[in-house]
Amino acid sequence: MSRPDEENQDEQGEEQFDDQTADHGDYNLIPQHQPQQFQQVNQNPPVSQKPQAKPEDWNTELFGCLEDPSNALITAFFPCVTFGQIAEIIDNGHSKCTSQGVFYGAMWGCLVGMPCFVSYTYRTEMRRQYQLTGTPAPDLLIHCFCHPCALCQEYRELRHRGFDPSIGWQGNLSLQQQNYPMTPPANPGMMHK
Repeated sequence: MSRPDEENQDEQGEEQFDDQTADHGDYNLIPQHQPQQFQQVNQNPPVSQKPQAKPEDWNTELFGCLEDPSNALITAFFPCVTFGQIAEIIDNGHSKCTSQGVFYGAMWGCLVGMPCFVSYTYRTEMRRQYQLTGTPAPDLLIHCFCHPCALCQEYRELRHRGFDPSIGWQGNLSLQQQNYPMTPPANPGMMHK
């Protein structure tokens, strides 16, 4: 059985603890003896920010179409082929070269000059993926006024980054697997003597 003095102390202790831990706005239910820095609840924790990489320049110039003469020729007469190849790689195989090429060709046939309003979005996405600079002009203007050159530059950029747009996404994956076959990691703990 407890003495009346102890009961009174316990009640006072509980009251004191309850007062110290009561919810006061943004404060958590933490006893007062915790360091001051941990008492306030942060409703919006700080987001870790990755250092922004400096944008890179394109590997080839906008008007360097003749660096790859076969692509320049194909793009001059059949820009839908080059566009489809670029779109398939940029979309990581989610869209196919043929469907993108047919869509581009249909837009060219029906609305002359309108394919640049579709193709510039792939240039923008390519610049985002590879953190490329947006010079000498905005992507839309480049595609509206220098459309074949823009397609050729994007094609060459993908080549410089190790892709072969002419074989499509699956062809590039197969080629990568042939060049860099996956081997299971050795686990020394699993070896028997």
